[in-house]
Amino acid sequence: MSRTIKHLLVGGLITMAVPTTTMASENDLKLTIVNPENLYDPTPNGYSTAVIVPTGARLAYISGQGGQDASGGLSPEFAVQVKQAYANLRSALDSLGAKPDQVAKLTVFVVDHDMSKLGVLTESVKEMFGDTLPAQTLIPVPRLAVDPMLFEVEAVVLLK
Repeated sequence: MSRTIKHLLVGGLITMAVPTTTMASENDLKLTIVNPENLYDPTPNGYSTAVIVPTGARLAYISGQGGQDASGGLSPEFAVQVKQAYANLRSALDSLGAKPDQVAKLTVFVVDHDMSKLGVLTESVKEMFGDTLPAQTLIPVPRLAVDPMLFEVEAVVLLK
């Protein structure tokens, strides 16, 4: 039912023993989180190095969610936009019948990123995902779709 060796591409080829499933049933459609001991531990910063999606799983891709409220309004504050964007992501997950622990990958876009924003991002991710931290990439950008937008988050989700 499982293989003993799996090759992962994470900033280079790493060979390590991790469980992988060859067939998935309703009961074993869970993400496998991988944080190799020989790499920097990313969990204090709110993400995992790699996430394995089981064979036979369906995936959904959630478009970038910004910090707009239901009326389309945007706060000028970065922290408020981040909190609202994660609330919007949660609503998108709910509409799919999915929970945060089914998110395999996040990509976040931050306008004029600097280290002061990292604490806000980490806190928001940990609040939503707890110990089941998805793989994540942060991309600093000069601007987003609408000029007042300061943050956007998109997700890849395992559907059961």
